[in-house]
Amino acid sequence: PNLQLVQKKIFIIFAKAKFLLLKIIKNLQNYNEKTSLALSIGMFDGVHFGHQSIINQLNTVAKNKNLESAILTFWPHPRIIFNPEDDLKLLNTIEEKTYFLEKHGIQHLFLQEFNEEFRNLTGEEFVKQILVEKLNVKYLIIGHDHTFGKNKSGDFALLKKMAPDFGFEVHQVEAINFQEKNISSTQIRNALTNGNVKEANEMLGYVYSVSGKVIHGKKIGRTIGYPTANMEVNSMKILPKKGAYIVDVFVKNQHLKGMLSIGTNPTVQGKNLTVEVYILDFNDEIYGEEISVNFREFLHDEIKFESLEKLIERLDEDKRLTEDFLF
Repeated sequence: PNLQLVQKKIFIIFAKAKFLLLKIIKNLQNYNEKTSLALSIGMFDGVHFGHQSIINQLNTVAKNKNLESAILTFWPHPRIIFNPEDDLKLLNTIEEKTYFLEKHGIQHLFLQEFNEEFRNLTGEEFVKQILVEKLNVKYLIIGHDHTFGKNKSGDFALLKKMAPDFGFEVHQVEAINFQEKNISSTQIRNALTNGNVKEANEMLGYVYSVSGKVIHGKKIGRTIGYPTANMEVNSMKILPKKGAYIVDVFVKNQHLKGMLSIGTNPTVQGKNLTVEVYILDFNDEIYGEEISVNFREFLHDEIKFESLEKLIERLDEDKRLTEDFLF
């Protein structure tokens, strides 16, 4: 819980924070350093256990070979460019991803815009122009299924072929398995959309969280004894499936228990999707405040109750389960 509290505080003040260990480069055109790098490439969405394995190896290589560790990632996600109809949601905001990469010891983060010019580089052009000439990469680590360049023309075979001529080493890591499946950002997103938050948390290696500003809602909850904080969540963040969850809440430097609802409030003829959290033993006015929640346990699917009395009965039971839950 203490580590989670620290994480949430950092997320909340990120916009004002200065990263002391991590150098963030948002435009490769303005990067002219000749620092020798140990680098990995990818989206690193979620910075999950598989990513953490790559990062650990990257840091070890950097230390042993007197290099500095670096990640080259992209924004927006390439899938959003190539398949806009998919409406892809992500596990991390840029701020969250940056925090986790720094937490795991990365020294340089390159945030490359996935624009027309960049995505039209062939695999060979990417290696020559970006990895060698621009970034001075001396050691490259890639994931087990990583491809790059226009039409996925770059892969591990191309890197092995080009490495000797351009003075860098390359290593490909094996996938990490969870319940006979490779851990991936896609698997974690699927777990969340199925409400399997415990499974998602195990693959992430930390508790999945969502942050947002508290906004005004219909204030129906306070009329039935369960006033909720309505959260305005980043539209790019993936939400678990509709339903009720046990969460822990970080607000005003406090760590509290809560029960959270994702849905349209069908019992009161709601239409818009909302994220609302009832915070146990808390009565402060927090409109406009930034709060964060960690998803601990799925309680039940969204239910349309036949009456407010039935809704209250279920809320009472959810509250009892939340009170008894051990964080």
